[in-house]
Amino acid sequence: MAGDFDGKVILVTGSSTGLGAAIAMGAAKRGAKAVIVNYASSAKEAEVTAAACRAAGAAVEIVQGDVAKDEDCKKIAKAAEKFGMVHALANNAGITKMAPNHGDLNALTMEDFQRVYAVNTVGPFQMIRAARSLLEAAGKSSVLMTSSIAAVTGVGSSVAYAASKGALNTMTISLARVLAPKIRVNAICPGFIDTPWFTKGVGEQAAAGIRERVASQAPLKEASKAEDVADPALFLLSDHSRHITGETLMIDAGMHLGFSPLVAR
Repeated sequence: MAGDFDGKVILVTGSSTGLGAAIAMGAAKRGAKAVIVNYASSAKEAEVTAAACRAAGAAVEIVQGDVAKDEDCKKIAKAAEKFGMVHALANNAGITKMAPNHGDLNALTMEDFQRVYAVNTVGPFQMIRAARSLLEAAGKSSVLMTSSIAAVTGVGSSVAYAASKGALNTMTISLARVLAPKIRVNAICPGFIDTPWFTKGVGEQAAAGIRERVASQAPLKEASKAEDVADPALFLLSDHSRHITGETLMIDAGMHLGFSPLVAR
């Protein structure tokens, strides 16, 4: 796939670490002309991502912003204006509230739900709205939503997280319909990804246990790393997927095959 981002401008939210960083660096290595690196609070890590993108030959703009805030989304999009257009937007920024016992309905407050939805669901909508004119200026462009297998199976770090990603999947379909033909909109649904973000959320010991369990239970016998998910993400962002829109792609080494509602898919 080398060269499939030649001359392209890509904007990746939440790209200081993990999957977002892997997408940003992957696009740069594949020839992107410019990469807009967004972060909410991890400034030092964003600089590392930016340095890797520059080393690959891309111009880089770093912009701080919380996608839950509409004004910040406008600021993030504005960072791309100097390039005149955006060919690919990866809506990767996301958060969760850890409440893995879904039966404990007191583990989540209204404020928890509102914050998770604000970032995971409303944020991508606001980013697309803010960047729409730049995406349309590219002639044909692509938007990628980072959803989750939790959106499909209803399991995961919390009910709020799973619900926010389920809503994101529905919004992907809605926006793919109304933004065509100039803008394609697709989503990926990763399962477990072995990233610092996950380890920070659950702790090193718990992360190691989950990593081992996933690798033993997944049909492909591997626990996904950021790069394993970034490659299919970049496919959906590139022109190689030019006739795909409104789709969700599960990327979890086959773990979803063990959930009975999906066995007959």
